[in-house]
Amino acid sequence: MWGRNLLFIAIVAGGVLALRASLFPLYTESRKVKFDPTPAEQNDFRAVVSKVDHSFREDWAAKQLRPAARADDLAVARRLSLALTGSVPSLEEIRQFELQPPEKRLDGWANHLLHDRRFADYFADRLARAFVGTEDGPLLTYRKRRYISWLGDELFKNTSYAEIVRQMISAQGLNTDTPAVNFIAATFDENKKAPDAEKLAIRVTRAFLGLRIDCAQCHDHFLEPAWKQTHFQALAAFFGQTKHAVTNIADADKGEYEFEDRVAGGTHQIAPSVPFAPELLPAHGTRRERLASWVTDPENVYFARATVNRVWAMMFGRPLLRRVEAQTLDEMSTEKIPPALRILADDFAAHGHDLRRLVLLIASTDVFRLDSAAEFEVTDAHDDSLAVFPLTRLRPEQVIGNVIQAASVKTINQQSHIFVRAMRYFNERDFVKRYGDADDDEFARAHGTIPQRLLMMNGDLVDGKAKDELLSASTQIAMFAPSDAAAVETAYLTVLTRRPTQRETEHFTAKLAGTTGDERKRRLADLYWVLFNSTELATNR
Repeated sequence: MWGRNLLFIAIVAGGVLALRASLFPLYTESRKVKFDPTPAEQNDFRAVVSKVDHSFREDWAAKQLRPAARADDLAVARRLSLALTGSVPSLEEIRQFELQPPEKRLDGWANHLLHDRRFADYFADRLARAFVGTEDGPLLTYRKRRYISWLGDELFKNTSYAEIVRQMISAQGLNTDTPAVNFIAATFDENKKAPDAEKLAIRVTRAFLGLRIDCAQCHDHFLEPAWKQTHFQALAAFFGQTKHAVTNIADADKGEYEFEDRVAGGTHQIAPSVPFAPELLPAHGTRRERLASWVTDPENVYFARATVNRVWAMMFGRPLLRRVEAQTLDEMSTEKIPPALRILADDFAAHGHDLRRLVLLIASTDVFRLDSAAEFEVTDAHDDSLAVFPLTRLRPEQVIGNVIQAASVKTINQQSHIFVRAMRYFNERDFVKRYGDADDDEFARAHGTIPQRLLMMNGDLVDGKAKDELLSASTQIAMFAPSDAAAVETAYLTVLTRRPTQRETEHFTAKLAGTTGDERKRRLADLYWVLFNSTELATNR
């Protein structure tokens, strides 16, 4: 019996030590992790960053605006993690980040995240919103999860963005074996038993060219004289021979697109053609192959500019242009667009539409690393000109991603237990459904709603992540923090990716003073709940 008891004690003791060593890299020496090498020191890379920086400084000088100071490294690391993975960095990652040489840590951190599977999966989810919408659609004809998984695989391999788009527009085959065809399948029209050619024309121009030509669907565009109804219908005609047989997408050898004239009545046939730059349209290939080549041609400036504007919006919370999609060609012209957008778009096209390089360029600019606050009064002019980093509300999946990651001191990623990953997936899906999600205009400036605040304050999921359970971060902090001040600091780092101010430290250490055991765990859980419900958690800053 004594032998069994000793064995039990040894197992428990070993478990506690293992828990402390493997799950709580807080006060022990963190293992040194060298971030992946970065191309940020390459001459051509630095030259592009300098051009972007110079364009903003010239604009601020012309408007007599004083820019904010540089943000601290942890604030920028948080922005990068939110933009590229959808959540704050884990405490484990923060410890690793702070071990890096100060002059290299931000460049290295950005490149490190771009080689993480979390980036590929999160960016795939975000891009898919623009490509195929948010609806799941019929399971048999359209496999959304298979499509997003394929898109994540391509991003993880750093396949040229142009090649990814070419496959989506032109691919043929089964929606399981050739997942790119789900871009076409997502528009399946039950009445016509075929893809919706007009919806595809809208999605191609919006998602890939950053242009809204919807008004020309029924009549000549009232804002853009260059857009005629015939232009819209001729674009849709590229999909006129595309057939959808159950799970298979294919192109017929013959047949013309017929559109319904909603003004004059009747139906008309129209041949496929492009509304501008016809010299970029190849003469050979299927209709969709020719369109795909035209859209992604390096000389098609709208493709590169639209991509840069969207990626910028994903990293800043708002686009460089006022909208992700422009309503007129003039809005996307060289004279109208911000110089930074032109510089980045030209580099994007010149480097084979390399998405990782584009993200690194944006992350390396001074404007991305500015503070969101300043020692002077921040006006609308500062905000509009990005003389300060813009304060924007996080997306729903980012809010719950923060809560889920902050409840664990270990990084939740592909190496996490399958149960942990499954729980995260279902928790996120349930929370986003209840929190609310803007479908189309995901970069519109939004304000929190009362139901959203109530969900954060009273929801079972948020409350559960703050509770004093054995494996929760709050419990581990309560058990292993060497002092009250260290416990408060660790909680702030884990939830908000910053250290507390002196006033915050004094306030919360007073609440922890003299507590032990279960009472101390409850106090830490209360602190977690307070931080989870702070405006700061739901804000990109």
